[in-house]
Amino acid sequence: MKLPTLLSGLVAGVFALLPLVAVAQQPIVIKFSHVVAHDTPKGLAAEFFAKRAGELTKGKVKVEVYANSTLYKDKEEMEALQLGAVQMLAPSLAKFGPLGVKEFELFDLPYIFDNYTELHKVTQGPIGQSLLKKLEPKGVTGLAFWDNGFKSFSANTPIKMPADLKGKKLRIQSSKVLEEEIRALSALPQVMAFSEVYQALQTGVVDGTENPISNLYTQKMFEVQKHLALTEHGYLGYAVIANKKFWEGLPADVRGQLDAAMKESTAYANKIAKEQNDKDLEAVKKTGKTQVYALTPEERQAFKKALAPVHLKMESRIGKELLQSVYKETGFDPANP
Repeated sequence: MKLPTLLSGLVAGVFALLPLVAVAQQPIVIKFSHVVAHDTPKGLAAEFFAKRAGELTKGKVKVEVYANSTLYKDKEEMEALQLGAVQMLAPSLAKFGPLGVKEFELFDLPYIFDNYTELHKVTQGPIGQSLLKKLEPKGVTGLAFWDNGFKSFSANTPIKMPADLKGKKLRIQSSKVLEEEIRALSALPQVMAFSEVYQALQTGVVDGTENPISNLYTQKMFEVQKHLALTEHGYLGYAVIANKKFWEGLPADVRGQLDAAMKESTAYANKIAKEQNDKDLEAVKKTGKTQVYALTPEERQAFKKALAPVHLKMESRIGKELLQSVYKETGFDPANP
């Protein structure tokens, strides 16, 4: 072969490889979709994860966070993840019952956790890990639990006792447990996407709702709810999840770096959750638009007593053995709330 021909062939080969080199240098893009505001505990934690993922992988991974249902709404996001249209989500724990993993509905049970210490015994212990494993047959990899906070009831009339919610149309997430909770208060459960709640409250389609304070504040629900009772009757948290095929297809070193970023993000998420809710509660009070009422111990006990039967009704659905293991960790007794 003549030298010029050989050189031209080598040059052509190099140029042919250039696109492959360029492709190899492109970062792995992870679309992380969620339905709440960017300045909520979940929103802030997602941004923190995006930042740490980029740093720990030295730019090999780029996490794009889509807040406030800009990419997918409540009802769409889980299917989008399973189809691979997005790679990561952090849905509220109530979303996993409709997915077919009913054990997650234990988190919807009223007063099952009295505080974060009891909660973390479950979410950060063996029970939490076993629950995340149950997602794998659905094509989902469970990565972590993130806190938001404890939910309280709001409405346009004062709330001090369970009877004050009788007949009220209350918005809830899609959850059989939450439906039973609202019925136990002689109220009417209304399943609705989170992005639609403000308008529904504004127009009177629903009378009230249950939310951690950070959600009530960042979604400006205080503008359309005159009363908030600090019932703290239920927990709202999230499971950070990934498309299983995508996650397992990542290079082992990258997956390890992302696991480290997730561990840091979980510690950050759980730290700011309480801080943010406390801060937002003060902000709600300062608006003067919503009257905030702190229940007396007797009033809180009345709510506990009214809602305790929900545990027994849901026992066969969630699993008696699982619930007993949770009660052992938390000390809750539905027969003697």
